[in-house]
Amino acid sequence: MSLDTTPDPALQSPIPRGNFAGFKACFGKDILSGFLVFLIAMPLCLAISKASGCPPIAGIFTAVVGGMLTVFLSNSELTIKGPAAGMIAAVFGTVAAFTPEVSAGMSAEQAGMIGYRSMLAVGVIAGIIQILFGVFKLGKLAEFFPVAAVHGMLASIGIIIISKQIHVMLLGQSIKARHLHGEAFELIGRIPESLSHTNPSAAIVGVGCLVILFVRPLFKLKLVQLIPGPVWALLYGIPMSLYLKLDSTYLVSLPLNMLDGIAFPDFSNIASTTGLYWITIFALIGSLESLLSAKAIDLTDPWQRRTDLSRDVFAVGTANTLVACIGGLPMISEIVRSSANRSNGACTRWSNFWHGTFLLIMVASVPELLNQIPLPALAAMLVFTGYNLSSPKEFKKMLEIGRGQLTVFITTILATLATDLLIGVAAGIVMKIFLHMFVGKVSFTNLFRHEASIDESSGHPVVKVQKAVVFTNWLGLRRKLRSLSSHPKVTVDLSATHFVDHSVIKKLQEMAQDWQLKNRQLIIEGLQSLKPVSLHPQAARLRSKS
Repeated sequence: MSLDTTPDPALQSPIPRGNFAGFKACFGKDILSGFLVFLIAMPLCLAISKASGCPPIAGIFTAVVGGMLTVFLSNSELTIKGPAAGMIAAVFGTVAAFTPEVSAGMSAEQAGMIGYRSMLAVGVIAGIIQILFGVFKLGKLAEFFPVAAVHGMLASIGIIIISKQIHVMLLGQSIKARHLHGEAFELIGRIPESLSHTNPSAAIVGVGCLVILFVRPLFKLKLVQLIPGPVWALLYGIPMSLYLKLDSTYLVSLPLNMLDGIAFPDFSNIASTTGLYWITIFALIGSLESLLSAKAIDLTDPWQRRTDLSRDVFAVGTANTLVACIGGLPMISEIVRSSANRSNGACTRWSNFWHGTFLLIMVASVPELLNQIPLPALAAMLVFTGYNLSSPKEFKKMLEIGRGQLTVFITTILATLATDLLIGVAAGIVMKIFLHMFVGKVSFTNLFRHEASIDESSGHPVVKVQKAVVFTNWLGLRRKLRSLSSHPKVTVDLSATHFVDHSVIKKLQEMAQDWQLKNRQLIIEGLQSLKPVSLHPQAARLRSKS
């Protein structure tokens, strides 16, 4: 995704902030954007909850708390906090891991509730860990992971979502995989089975909604683009389901009193190996997704404001701990809704507050209307989301950066689909290290320790980097550059290196942009002496053998 990082001259002064003055100055723009984001968030919260194996109200709780609480804890001005498609695989996996086999005297609903309440306990502990990430300033966590592995993780999540939700779209209900590992491959292989047993009414609703979501961007009419895609899908899906007389088993089921949807965590199995494993998944994957989303949205901010990432993960952790205590899903800074928030003209984080407020009002006042939403329509929205995460454009983008990036990207996808998120990301990192050692000729010691010295003979610091600079030793170089904060101008000289990877080039360019906002210069020199592995401007650079 290309990012327009040029500040809008009309928006330069004064710079709005999410304080009381900003609340008054930007009230109209923020409440309008909050309302439009609410229209997108409402069906997606329900869809993500169902896909995660949780009651639909769980996602609403998350968005309400995320919107109304984090505005007071984080300084992230444009991000929207709420449940995310990227966490579906983790939440569903946790619920499934803790759900006991149905036995005599226990219904499937009771068994599912046990898994759901155990997942809430995982959410509480993971939220506390995220709070500690913030307290100990570990927002830099996002700086370590290689770009290709992160994109591979998101693409694999997209494929997992599609593999599960396409069956709901065609049948009106989910199907269960026979095997836990590699279930995405199995569920994809069972698509012909679902096609042959299609529920015509469910498919008319689900496939129709999917078509609407794909064709809407092709219409340039202002009215068509003003109304979010999920709302257009519901404007078709709800009347069509009424016409086809879909019964209640194919519709959303929200409690008429939202307080009846409150559920409390069950900590009885939290210290088990399974519990510790999923706590790790929640804390690491959730924090990583949230931090990367916040960074990406900052780059599109017209006022070029920057989020304190440690403070933001603290805010998310606090909200996650609270919402898990009442039955909510884990939240992150969600990229799609945040992008819509920025596009809709939001100025400050009060738009996040309004989005949560509108959700609260809607669910508290007219749950009967929401209970008319057909599940195949929600499944179609998730299939569309999954496609965007794993579209052919993502593969093409990685190939344009370099074949090594594509290799890491595909390795992460395949390993995740065959095992789980944690192993998948680890496999991507291992592949990246392998390529650095055998293609970039990076020594084992150099992998984890950068070689750089500071020369101030030219009147300003010049950080002369030697050997290789890659994602595994980037944090050390980053720390050295940040130690020069008192200098208005710093040069990074890479001419003596023999390999610079894509992740480092990307992060150096982002750092240079951030410094520019503070009237400082970070000059990057020496890359021209290395040969890029592709035509992409951020492609890895390798010293030619000549």
